[in-house]
Amino acid sequence: MKIDILTLFPKMFSGPFDYSILRRAQDKLLVEIEIHNLRDWATDKYKSVDDRPYGGGAGMIMRVDIIDAAVKAMGKGKVILLDAGGEKFNQKKAQELSQDEHLIIICGHYEGVDHRVHEHIADEVISIGDYVLSGGEIPAMVVVDTVVRLLPGVLGNEESLLEESHNEGEIEYPQYTRSEDYNGWKVPKVLLSGNHREINKWRKG
Repeated sequence: MKIDILTLFPKMFSGPFDYSILRRAQDKLLVEIEIHNLRDWATDKYKSVDDRPYGGGAGMIMRVDIIDAAVKAMGKGKVILLDAGGEKFNQKKAQELSQDEHLIIICGHYEGVDHRVHEHIADEVISIGDYVLSGGEIPAMVVVDTVVRLLPGVLGNEESLLEESHNEGEIEYPQYTRSEDYNGWKVPKVLLSGNHREINKWRKG
């Protein structure tokens, strides 16, 4: 899979994408992630990417022409705009996106994005929740992390995907490890019994 991320703040991604599962997935060539600075497509000496909204209002709006030029430079792929008003992101959507070969993710910022990006450029508009963030960079990290771990070969134990939280709409069962008794807080006896039928029954509630 190829993932291109269009952002005004490329350095925000240097930490989260350089460690753990995402780093290993890139090292194994299971995913290629590239971060692009939207200002590279600005046409003036100030590298402007936003302007005042028509009709008045607070804040600045990211320009459609800048975003369009950047998206076209990425080649063919599914274009995702991260926006608070989009479809709520969940595990089912992550599974759908994991089937695509190329994702192009647009990180919104400022007061918003020219709505023509929603109407004519983005294939999907996604929100990670009903709250306001400073920009689309953190949502992009959430989407990428959730999608990449679903790619074949990324996780060492493929069975863990089958038992993860939110698969089939269920939350993962409680889990315990050593010590069996810590400060009087004990592991449920059924998990120590070796009776797998009863353990599965307990895990299903």
